[in-house]
Amino acid sequence: MKILGVTACPTGIAHTYMAQETLEQECAKRGFEYKVETQGGMGIENELTEEDVASADVIILAVSVVIEGEERFEGKPVIHSDVDRAIKDVVNLVDEAIALVEA
Repeated sequence: MKILGVTACPTGIAHTYMAQETLEQECAKRGFEYKVETQGGMGIENELTEEDVASADVIILAVSVVIEGEERFEGKPVIHSDVDRAIKDVVNLVDEAIALVEA
């Protein structure tokens, strides 16, 4: 399973990176391949490439603001969430992403 994520919060500081960390930890714990892009105060970091998107099984958008480049995920299964859920309820969020792929 390959999961991609994008995280972004209104101020682009703490919650953006906290959500990135929880998503990465949960995916690693499950043995999934993953990559998480942040769109925060430092701009876009760890940017997802076309190859990343093409090979992904599912995308998790854990964002509380409008992000750049959402159109690149067209045609892929996408879960929309806010950053707080990615921080506080990451297990169920990842479970939902898996269920979307397996449906």
